Amino acid sequence: MDYEEKRLHALTSLNLLDTPPSESFDRITRMAAQIFQLPIAAVSLTDIDRQWFKSKVGVDHNAIPRTKAPCAQVADNCELVVIEDFERDERYCDSLLGVSGIRFYAGAPLTTREGYSLGALCVLGTEPRKITQAESTALQDLASMVMSQIELQHAFGRIDPVSGLPNRIQFTEDLADLGKDAPDEERVIVALDLAQPHEMERLSAVMGPAACEQIIQNAARSVQTILGRVTKVYHVSSAQFVFLVPSEFDAVSYRSSLLNLLESEIVGPELKYAVTPICAMTAFSPLSTSPGDCLRSVASAVQETRATEKSVGYFSDSHDLDFRRKFRLLNDFAAALRDTSQLRIVLQPRVDLVSGEIASAEVLLRWRHPELGEISPGEFIPVVENSALAWPMTCWVLQQACAKLGKWQSQGIEIKLSVNFAASNLKEDVLGQVLSATADGQVPCSSLEIELTETSLMHNSVEVLAKLDQLVEHGIGLAIDDFGTGYSSLSYLQRLPVNVVKIDRSFIQKLGDGAREQKLVHSMIKLSHDMGHRVVAEGIEVPEAADLLRAMGCNEGQGYHFARPLELAAFNGFIDKRRTDLNLRAIA
Repeated sequence: MDYEEKRLHALTSLNLLDTPPSESFDRITRMAAQIFQLPIAAVSLTDIDRQWFKSKVGVDHNAIPRTKAPCAQVADNCELVVIEDFERDERYCDSLLGVSGIRFYAGAPLTTREGYSLGALCVLGTEPRKITQAESTALQDLASMVMSQIELQHAFGRIDPVSGLPNRIQFTEDLADLGKDAPDEERVIVALDLAQPHEMERLSAVMGPAACEQIIQNAARSVQTILGRVTKVYHVSSAQFVFLVPSEFDAVSYRSSLLNLLESEIVGPELKYAVTPICAMTAFSPLSTSPGDCLRSVASAVQETRATEKSVGYFSDSHDLDFRRKFRLLNDFAAALRDTSQLRIVLQPRVDLVSGEIASAEVLLRWRHPELGEISPGEFIPVVENSALAWPMTCWVLQQACAKLGKWQSQGIEIKLSVNFAASNLKEDVLGQVLSATADGQVPCSSLEIELTETSLMHNSVEVLAKLDQLVEHGIGLAIDDFGTGYSSLSYLQRLPVNVVKIDRSFIQKLGDGAREQKLVHSMIKLSHDMGHRVVAEGIEVPEAADLLRAMGCNEGQGYHFARPLELAAFNGFIDKRRTDLNLRAIA
């Protein structure tokens, strides 16, 4: 490349063009105007066909044509240029500046360490004048200060070393500047999320870290090329870029543009199928939305878009409120684990369908928030299970269950309790925690059962199966919860050391639909019995379903037909009443 090509490459690589104003540059520009006692000063960058002002004093417009601009001469020659009187200068007398009333110009080059001039720090006046040696030195010193600021911004915490794009810190600063310049103008930010974390981890494991860096670099080049130089792209996290859409944003038409972006070869054809890029959008007001909240909202938009399996998603205010609530619940749950007044367990009985006796009970968690009141387990359990609090939550429930079992057994009440374990719990020291909890409660392991969802068992390793075998060896029961909703197979059932199969409520509630649905449940019961498992039907709400299941040979039933989840005191009363009813029935 010749000098001009290399100079332009150096300029564009610094990502300065068309960026918002910055106080760090404006401070130097004001100083230049004050030193020279002149009305106009600017940090002028020489682009292909224009002089673009990164900073300016006394100028209304953001750029002028490069043709016959003195700053272009500074960029071409890397030298200080002084025009004492435009009217007497043959080269510039009929230039745009000359015919606009400018008479004096002095510009010092903004030169990179490699020797390429990006443009000039210039001062201008409407009267002819000379420049002293001291002023010349001062202007060149100020130009050096501008370059130091440019290099500082680029090299120290402003540019991502892999993509070469402005990073999150630069984004927050630019967004803060935008809030000053156009505070009332609603904008839309777009996140391009290249891949899910597990995709990048898998790619790194198979092809090495260099492959991940190659994806980022390819994407950075492609996105800049597709969006054009007018749109500034930021690299804000490992595999995520963000950019602001044009002010004349139209959701429908711009969604089409983003779909076209995703369909292009963002990461290169050789890695096209290794990652799943998506785009997510959210609107914000620069005045009322901090840079941090803006990034949080767009991160939420990415999560929502991936959750809905869309290619392009839009994050609304209602989504934001939902996300904020989930975030609050997660933070507050940590405190709830330490506060004995907030969390409690309730019990839903499992009834023997033949004898009518209470065979066991499932332990369920309830949360009474001090400000929000009762929080539905359907709301907070999924949030906690997908966080680092999943295991502490399970341990808390396990301790409470064993403590209750210990009290019952000291009163001569024999019953088994079943505790739900999340998939992520299987990565922990399950056996150690169960043995510790049963020891604290002074109860035998045989009085405890652990429920695991079918899907969580399907996607776990040989190591996890070994843990389950250890639990069974110590007399702890294992149950498959929500059976039938995962990926059941005979080989899968055969290798799991489970004692109980709990047929999901979705099958039980369709028993009244017809013979086809009944045959399906009957087959599930027979298959489980043939494999040596005891069968529990969940979600029994009407006596007709209980009768059908009893006739099919189902061992136990659970559901509102027998009892809703009961507080501990109510459960004790339920046990007493059940025993009394059974005794009266036996006498009769």
